[in-house]
Amino acid sequence: MPEFHVDMGPQYEGERVRKEDLHVEFGGPKVEYKAELVLMKGLDEVQEGKVEIIGPDLSNMEEGGSYPLFVEIFVAGEKLEKDMEPVIERRLHDFCNFVEGIYHMNQQDEIWYRISKDAFKKGLTSLKEFGEILIFEYTSDIDIIEKMQVTFYTDPAKVKEKVEMARKIYEERRARARGLKEEDVEDFYGCVLCQSFAPTHCCIITPQRIANCGAINWFDGRAASKMDPEGPIFQVPKGETISVFKGEYGGADQTIQERSLGSIQQVWIHSAIEYPHTSCGCFQALYFYIPEVDAFGIVHRDFKGDTPLGMPFSTMAGEASGGRQVEGMCGMALEYLHSPKFFQYAGGMRRVVWMPKEVKERFKDAIPADIYDKIATEDDAVDPAALGEWLNQKGHPWVTGEAQQELQELIAREG
Repeated sequence: MPEFHVDMGPQYEGERVRKEDLHVEFGGPKVEYKAELVLMKGLDEVQEGKVEIIGPDLSNMEEGGSYPLFVEIFVAGEKLEKDMEPVIERRLHDFCNFVEGIYHMNQQDEIWYRISKDAFKKGLTSLKEFGEILIFEYTSDIDIIEKMQVTFYTDPAKVKEKVEMARKIYEERRARARGLKEEDVEDFYGCVLCQSFAPTHCCIITPQRIANCGAINWFDGRAASKMDPEGPIFQVPKGETISVFKGEYGGADQTIQERSLGSIQQVWIHSAIEYPHTSCGCFQALYFYIPEVDAFGIVHRDFKGDTPLGMPFSTMAGEASGGRQVEGMCGMALEYLHSPKFFQYAGGMRRVVWMPKEVKERFKDAIPADIYDKIATEDDAVDPAALGEWLNQKGHPWVTGEAQQELQELIAREG
């Protein structure tokens, strides 16, 4: 094993780097552009062990500062497949958190890295060593990776350019799975990558519900289980179909029971109030109940203001996370908005009455045309009383009772 200035191993999983212990951080809520991307290349296109830094290094950064970052990883191997790219990419969450003094959260263009003062004092003063550690961890754990190189971009202009490129790739990956249905497959996939922070959490990944982090869809899960059958992403036999409408399957229930060590007995994948899916800490967004209007809102982690619950995303995330089933507050990926089964047992999109303007505009194609203008944003109303008045004026179908009747009929027929 090479000699590094910091230790590594699963004993450091779950270690948090608090603000007072922080040397520097990359990404997170204070930084607009940040991302990580893994791409497969030919064996002759990857320079084994190469680590490059484009922009300032750790030793040139101000203590306590927040900086942009793009992590670009090229991998090569005769047995690697294109579908494995997002899987290898998501394993960064594991391998970063195995390093003493390194904290990693989230994924894709929502990453948040922290490096502790102690790690810096011990000699981790360059991203070059961090890259060498990652290469050692990856090639030691995933033997089909024959070559790997890492580039860290910290120059703000280059980071922005790279992030915009990566977002197109993320969208291509997500779009691929949109036509597949749960009824079309015999197996789902499970992911426990977040159990270091949420011990009883297990994502159940189906063709119509992507992992809460938004990084692993059904095809990615299949590739991951093939690449590393004993790894944190694994096959889940669908088993008995108990309810397609609720999204309850015997195999998913059994997996949840086993992976939560018996603390959770069943999960309704498309429910938000009864037996909802557990939430980790890396979810992209929250689907939350607003009691004053008996409807739901959506908020994503980049939204900085208060929601109609009178709380920002950060506070709500603390209440919803940890691997618990929290009725009326469910972690989700924004890609799930494209699913025809989006929280259908709770009323789906026709029960959504509030979301940030950014999400509403970005996912316009996923919102039924007849309710698009009837969903409020932070520009229309945040206070629950004002929200109720606004919805009445707009004639939102949930408030008028039309969508409620539709849901009751669906439950009677399908539930």
